[in-house]
Amino acid sequence: MLDKLAFRNMKRSARDYGVYSMTIVMITALMYAFNSLIFQNSLSRYVEEASIIGVMIGLSTVFIVLIVAWLINYIVRFMLEKRSREFGIYLLLGMKKKTIAHLYMKENLLLGGGAFLVGILVGVFLQQILCAVMFSIIHMQYRPILELNWKTILMTALCFGGCYLLALFRSNRQFKKMNIYALIHAGRKNEEIREKNEEKKKVLFPLAILFLGGFWIWFGKVSNALESILFVIGLVLTIYLFYTGLSSWIVCYIRKRGNGIYKGQNLFLLRQFSSKVRVMRFTMGTLSALFTVALLGASTALMFSDYQSKILKDKFPFDVQVHSRMTDYDFTQELTAIEKNRIDKSYSYNIYTNGKQEVNAWMLTHMTEGENGSAGKKGSLLTTEVKKELEGDGAYYSRDTYMELSTYNRLRAMLGYKRVRLKSGEYRIHTKARLKKVTKDLPKELQLTDPQTGKALTCAGISTEPFSQDGHNGADYVIIVPDEVAAHMTPYYRELAVTTKEEGPAGLTDKLEELGSDRADPGNPYGKENEIRPGSDQIVSYTAEVLVKKEVIPQLKFVMASVIIPLFYIGLVFVCVAVTVLSVQHLSDADKYRFRYDVLFKIGLKKSRIRKLIFWQLLVYYLAPAVLAVIISGKMVLYMSAGFIRMTGLTTDTFRFLLQSVALFMGIYTVYFVVTYVSFQRSVFGETQK
Repeated sequence: MLDKLAFRNMKRSARDYGVYSMTIVMITALMYAFNSLIFQNSLSRYVEEASIIGVMIGLSTVFIVLIVAWLINYIVRFMLEKRSREFGIYLLLGMKKKTIAHLYMKENLLLGGGAFLVGILVGVFLQQILCAVMFSIIHMQYRPILELNWKTILMTALCFGGCYLLALFRSNRQFKKMNIYALIHAGRKNEEIREKNEEKKKVLFPLAILFLGGFWIWFGKVSNALESILFVIGLVLTIYLFYTGLSSWIVCYIRKRGNGIYKGQNLFLLRQFSSKVRVMRFTMGTLSALFTVALLGASTALMFSDYQSKILKDKFPFDVQVHSRMTDYDFTQELTAIEKNRIDKSYSYNIYTNGKQEVNAWMLTHMTEGENGSAGKKGSLLTTEVKKELEGDGAYYSRDTYMELSTYNRLRAMLGYKRVRLKSGEYRIHTKARLKKVTKDLPKELQLTDPQTGKALTCAGISTEPFSQDGHNGADYVIIVPDEVAAHMTPYYRELAVTTKEEGPAGLTDKLEELGSDRADPGNPYGKENEIRPGSDQIVSYTAEVLVKKEVIPQLKFVMASVIIPLFYIGLVFVCVAVTVLSVQHLSDADKYRFRYDVLFKIGLKKSRIRKLIFWQLLVYYLAPAVLAVIISGKMVLYMSAGFIRMTGLTTDTFRFLLQSVALFMGIYTVYFVVTYVSFQRSVFGETQK
């Protein structure tokens, strides 16, 4: 008998809380698909960094489990309050508390178990899509195999089941403490609206607005740990107190009979919104926090994704490049390893130095804040701090780097660039595109000279095409001089650049790295000074003596995917959880709203106007936490975007990542809004206007 009752109640809950069931199915599917990457052995055969994505997914799962536990606990407790009168009647009929608790537990286990099984089936198909994406990143063919991995199922079941059992255990404890009176009246808690001290509390609203304005002005200018802690505390308080102030401000506006309340159905809308916000102010604050985290995660993922698609290929213009500290090394073994029948063009050459540090010192001291954390004050040259950095393992070589014009044009021809000409007494700067604004002032502030005659050299221009300047053709820059000028300089290190007709043999990077000991020159006059240096790139930086384009790019893409995918994963789950709470809260009050809309209909409001009223009521309610989240995360994302663009050289607008992430989550938002709107209308008009 109880089993039939539990099954009947489960079906009713699935119908009444369909949005919640849909979200549990979606989250289970996502958890299964992403957890499968942890146990994906086929990836580790091709990529050494495969363990990274497992670690990142594992860390993401921790956050996901915490928020899913909060969602399940919230919904289970919410359903208990909504059905408290029903359970009170069961007690009046003679059922024991323990029996009712077991009945409620069975209902939720059936509901959760059904959603879990459906989610696993959906997750199997989602897993294939995810694996296909990962294999395409490393340029490997993936053959879909529909199978259930017991390790993945077990991990997903433990995460999901743990959250459910914890929530049910807490509800069971709550049952034991409640009596018939408490159960009968528990459902009225959310109906009680206490309007006390509204004039005082409404001050919180303008204070929150002022803090948000200050947040936009001062974010990024916080200079120490204490200020940061105070800033975070203020932000958290603002998120949660904002809704208390907003609700009180609306109540006071209505009491004062503001002009706007008599336009259309504004009075009804304002009253409904203020009462809902008052009851849910803490929940609304939590939802705003979830949306904020989701937008930050999605925007960061979009930044790395944009970098991956636009910049990564430009960092490695040559198919193969090898660095040697020996300036007379011939690279015969390396060319043999590459296999001559695969080579299109190859060229070995020297990078020169005049023994000075003036250009490196200038670059270090003129980096924009954030591009080089150890830079000295702008305009200073060869300070103690700068000398220490240049002589250590810093961003730049210890000596300035130069290249012959003939070598430069040979390399440009290999890459399909136009030939460059220099007159006697001229030089040219080749640097990264992101540093063009910095280096344009170098010729004005720094006088370069011919090492033989001592005569000043004139800058003929700045080039910024991709040129492998993460330690190979200089670190960030290289100065191009006529061959006769370079002839009086000292060879600093040697490079091999290769373009190929087809991909090199498998494992070429490992083969070339095995020859590395032959390219070292312990007896060279510069010691470790000419060991490869990375330049000033931050966020995404890769430096190695051996670069094989077809092997390096997939590896870096895979590493970045290990960041991008978990961030999207977290953001997607957080948004789904937040909008689920919004939907369930509103749909659960359908009976109460049905009576109110029925009254409006009976006093003459047309059905079309009621539908419009429902639309605006839901829209304002849905947008409130999202708008606050966009305001808070907007400043953070814009600040992060500006820094990311500056440090990586991306050519895009700073607003792009914010707008894309908002558009992405608004799509999910819209789906939930439409489902809630249709379900709410069905509930309201089911018995209205008969």
